[in-house]
Amino acid sequence: MGNSVITMRGLCKSYQKQEVLHDFSLTVERGHICGLIGPNGAGKTTIMKILAGFFFPTKGEVELFGSPDHLDDSRTRMSFMVEQPIIAGSMTARQNLEYIRYLRGYPDEKRIDEILDLVGLANTGKKRANKFSLGMKQRLGIGMALLPKPEIMVLDEPVNGLDPEGIVEVRQLIKRMQEEWGVTVLISSHLLSELSELCTDFSIISHGELIENLSREELLIKCRNHIALRTDDINKTAAILEDKLQIADYKVIHGEEIQIFERLGEILHISKTLTDHGFIITKLNEEGQNLEDYYLEKAGGRNE
Repeated sequence: MGNSVITMRGLCKSYQKQEVLHDFSLTVERGHICGLIGPNGAGKTTIMKILAGFFFPTKGEVELFGSPDHLDDSRTRMSFMVEQPIIAGSMTARQNLEYIRYLRGYPDEKRIDEILDLVGLANTGKKRANKFSLGMKQRLGIGMALLPKPEIMVLDEPVNGLDPEGIVEVRQLIKRMQEEWGVTVLISSHLLSELSELCTDFSIISHGELIENLSREELLIKCRNHIALRTDDINKTAAILEDKLQIADYKVIHGEEIQIFERLGEILHISKTLTDHGFIITKLNEEGQNLEDYYLEKAGGRNE
């Protein structure tokens, strides 16, 4: 199935007769950064724990590296940060990495220096981890997960609770993991705007159900710039747009606003035509959707 490294088909998960995941499917291609988008409680962590083998699905199938067999062996080629990283506060960044390397029997000592450089902690010296910022701790946690040289990294809410500087640092780290080390990344977040700048692919989820899978290119096409228009009579305005201006590429949002996706440079002409026909214009400007706007539209405003 192409170059996919993660495939989930029809996943369902129930707890005490309550279904928290329903018919979820997703394919992640090698070398991509795929974002699970949705609010808290949408089912993102459940999906990741199924991938990690912490949970078994009630229904459905998981394939790793193109095979549904020997999933435990396949998981040795992956790293997971599904909960907050466990870091020894009394140790330095290097000591934390050395401890994990020793504990798990990883032979490559040079890997420590490579990781410290990648995660931006090479110059922290003897500074103990309990003096690190939250962003530094998150980067150290990701570095610890990189020790076994994973082909896939699964990150659940890695920017949760970070300040803007910390968010930028973690985002840059994830990009470097993909670009320099070829790591495939599956990442979740409820900070939808952050994923829009990071991911190559998106999976929109709400209340345990898949809303849509789409690539970054598809998202950019759908989140097009448009003219936002409000008048005292939206339905009659739409008729004028079609009959007098021959505008066909538009949509009416909640019966209150029209978004026009063509003739973006003709706002003055549109304004004159509508006022000549007696409409009172209360809004007329060029806008663009971001990822959060698109998510809210697709999920029917069900964000929590």
